[in-house]
Amino acid sequence: MPNKKVEIDAPDWCKGCGICIYRCPVDVLELKEGKIAITKPDNCIGCEMCELICPDFVLKVVEK
Repeated sequence: MPNKKVEIDAPDWCKGCGICIYRCPVDVLELKEGKIAITKPDNCIGCEMCELICPDFVLKVVEK
């Protein structure tokens, strides 16, 4: 069981580019109304790829 989870740290900064969605290996994220949403949080493996790739610093991977 991973000891990390993804959070939306700055939702207003999201431009809806979707880069994080394509880089997530376990389909945790989706766009909803043009903004990022965590739709499958239990799938998160804590790889931090979404946080690293987000150009707007919207996502943050934190300890559970």
